[in-house]
Amino acid sequence: MPGSLRLRLPALFLLGIVLAGVVAALIAVQLFQGYTRSRSYEELGREARGIARLYGDAALRATDEGTPAPDFAPDALELATGDQLFYVGAPAFPGQESGLQRLPESSVPQGVVSNRSLQFEFTPPGQSRTYLAASQPVRLERGGPAIGAIIVAKAQDVVRDQWLPLVARLAAAFAIGGLLAWLLGAWLSRRISGPVEALAKASDEIARGNYAVQVPVGRGGDEISHLSERFNQMAARLAATEERERQFLMSVSHELRTPLTAIKGHVDALRDGLVDDPELVGASLEVVANEATRLERLVGDVLDLAKLRAHRFTVQTEEVDMGRLVEHAFGSFGDEARRREIDYALRGADGAPTIITDGDRVLQVITNLLKNAFRWTPDGGTIGVTLGAANGTVRVDVTDTGPGISPDDAQRIFSPFVSSDTQGTGLGLPIAKELAGALGGRIELEAPEDGGSRFRLVLPMRTLS
Repeated sequence: MPGSLRLRLPALFLLGIVLAGVVAALIAVQLFQGYTRSRSYEELGREARGIARLYGDAALRATDEGTPAPDFAPDALELATGDQLFYVGAPAFPGQESGLQRLPESSVPQGVVSNRSLQFEFTPPGQSRTYLAASQPVRLERGGPAIGAIIVAKAQDVVRDQWLPLVARLAAAFAIGGLLAWLLGAWLSRRISGPVEALAKASDEIARGNYAVQVPVGRGGDEISHLSERFNQMAARLAATEERERQFLMSVSHELRTPLTAIKGHVDALRDGLVDDPELVGASLEVVANEATRLERLVGDVLDLAKLRAHRFTVQTEEVDMGRLVEHAFGSFGDEARRREIDYALRGADGAPTIITDGDRVLQVITNLLKNAFRWTPDGGTIGVTLGAANGTVRVDVTDTGPGISPDDAQRIFSPFVSSDTQGTGLGLPIAKELAGALGGRIELEAPEDGGSRFRLVLPMRTLS
């Protein structure tokens, strides 16, 4: 695939290497050009000084002693140095030929025939090549005036030929480096894109509703391995959530169907005239009313639980006197306790702290816990409510002498619709747990083996500063 990560990564890696190599090669070539140019001028200047001194001494002897011009040929000097020799200025050997190629002063920069050496570029008359040149004045006496200048020149293309092999070597090294970079980039891209492609395929499966997917987790402990591990955890949680939603919908449909079936049966019997006894009619209407109340309570609990889990509810912050709040919840079940002869007691309400929380939500949690206790405690049993504070928390304990809770059920009872009581909706404890978490607290459960249970609401003791 042209736009895949497996191709883009090595391409970008190679592009970075290419750009860095090109910049480095250009800098290297420029530096080497400057180096060879300065070295060429340095060599030309050294040769010019030696040849100028040689010709100056020979010209002085020719003037003083009448000796002829030196018999060494300039061609031999050019062969020895590899450069070309030129002369500018007055004849060093009047009436004799020195063998040096003379140049008009107009063909060289001004100041060549002077008392100082120069470095310059020029094109000799009749030639098309550009030369690098160094001039040195020729003197008959040390410190005397210059009568001319020796020019030692080297063609510029000869200098260029010195750094062209460097360019070839750089190109070869660049090609080898580019190949190695491509291979390394391809290897790295496979290491990176392989897990990413696996994650992409697994994401497609999840998008199609298949949560039973797993991606391999590498051993390196790097970011990709961490991402793969978290992805597997996310897929497992999505699968669990989907299963819970499916069970929730099945439970809701079942719980709704039960009262609706009862209501429909009694209404059909009354409508068809199958029941004409006034007492039986009243009993049927009572059943319809009870089931409608149960249905209303069930729908309300389902909506409350859905809002809690979707975080679509508000938590108020106010000063709440926990003693008065617990007394209010406790008093709501006083009549039922007396009617059923239940030993019902409240402890610790006096001197209870005042905290910042949502009083209505806390009251709802305690009420749900008390409803659960009264539902399972037999007539003549015992239910206790204890309020206390410890370690920066407020604790409300609801104890009962019901049949107890098995270790397996201790986890299940906080799930929706898990209840063996046909009169309940199975949502009281799940709602209480969700509300406690929303208030920053939690619900703890202790179920002794000899029966009974204790539900504890733990809330943070936040006060006004």
